[in-house]
Amino acid sequence: MIRAFARVRARRAARLVILGEAKNAAKSAERLAGLRALAEQLDVAKDVELPGFVANPFRYMARAAVFVLSSRYEGLGNVLIEAMACGCPVVSTDCPVGPAEILERGHYGPLVSVGDDAALADAILHTLDAPLRAEVLRARAAAFSVEPAVDRYLSVLFEGNAAAAARARS
Repeated sequence: MIRAFARVRARRAARLVILGEAKNAAKSAERLAGLRALAEQLDVAKDVELPGFVANPFRYMARAAVFVLSSRYEGLGNVLIEAMACGCPVVSTDCPVGPAEILERGHYGPLVSVGDDAALADAILHTLDAPLRAEVLRARAAAFSVEPAVDRYLSVLFEGNAAAAARARS
C-alpha cells in the first residue's frame, strides 16, 4: 500500500491513513515501525498517518476519497462492504475469497493483482478521478445486509422457491 501511495503521491497531493493493528502488541509495533520506515524511505512519511486501532473507522471511511484494501489474503472482506455503505469508493487487490465477489469482478471498484503496486496506484488514481456515485455504492453494500442474505439462503434452501422462503421467514 505504501509503495502504491508513493506512486500516487508523485502524481497528485494525497494523504494516506492506515488503520488497524495486529492482535499481538509486539507484532503490531514491529509492523508499524516497518511501515514508518518504508514511508520515510519513499519520502512520503509526512503524508502517511498510522493511528493503529480506532474504535470508529466509519468516520474515516465516510470522509475518505477512496478506500483501499491491499490484502494478500482476506475472508469475506467486510471492510469493503462497510466502506461502500459509507458511500466511499473502493479499490481492492484481487486476493482469494471476497473482494471479487463483493465488487462483482470490478464493477463496483477496481481489482488489481496482489503485490502489483503500480496497478494499485493506477486504480487509486482512476478512482479518485472518476469515483462511483455514493448511492450506487450504498445500494451494493445493502445487498450484504441481513435480510437479503437470509432471503438468498432460504431461496437456496427451498430450491429457489421464493414463496416458500417468504413463508419460512414469517
